[in-house]
Amino acid sequence: MSDSAKRRAGRPVRQGKGIQKLVKLLGGRAASAVIGLFMLGLGSSEAGAQSLATNLNVPAAVRALDVDRGAKAFGTAAVATQASLTSAVISTATRPAQTVSASLPASINAEAAWLYKAGWPLYALVDRYSTGAPLNQEANCIATAVYFEARGETLEGQLAVARVIMNRAASGQYPASWCGVVTQPAQFSFVHRGVMPTPNQASDAWRKAQGVARLAMSNVIPSLSSDVLWYHADYVDPSWGHRLSMAQKIGQHIFYR
Repeated sequence: MSDSAKRRAGRPVRQGKGIQKLVKLLGGRAASAVIGLFMLGLGSSEAGAQSLATNLNVPAAVRALDVDRGAKAFGTAAVATQASLTSAVISTATRPAQTVSASLPASINAEAAWLYKAGWPLYALVDRYSTGAPLNQEANCIATAVYFEARGETLEGQLAVARVIMNRAASGQYPASWCGVVTQPAQFSFVHRGVMPTPNQASDAWRKAQGVARLAMSNVIPSLSSDVLWYHADYVDPSWGHRLSMAQKIGQHIFYR
């Protein structure tokens, strides 16, 4: 047998031992998620798998899986009954407005979808996507609104605020861009004369807001339905709320359609 043939023949054995070591080191559930991500990359090309392996923070992924083994993926019936929602019906949201020039690479969308389907809870997904390439102007408007409007809310509540902005842009009743929705006069109290303040970019709240914005853009996490266009804090009682139909209450925000 030639040297090259011997090398090829020995390769599966070494890979098999490597996988066995990975399972033994990380545990079955964590190893399955990590191995699945590598297989996701292999589906396209070896180079793609290497890129995914380079970009994936394996220790962070394992920690996220091991923080709470009883955690459920956001959107399941178990979470819906525990998230203080007035409605247990959570449907997949509409796609962002076509006029908005902000999108994520297809590889990130595919990875986020796979991780969510594999059972990663929302907090782990937000942590995974809280860093990355800088957000463009439109996506930054969503993250900034999430930061100022809902940084004290649960991640489910923050995602819902992002979805309202995207729903408005897609509705035809409001400006067709996310920044246009956020800076529209008399709509968001943190905006003054069309100018948004600057978040504390060194804060954990801003990091999370960016992760929420990326997940909202990926459209893989079930959230508010596409007809939910309004919300307010539960400690105020605006007159317009009585003319609308309440959809859900998430944390201290009440959402309407």
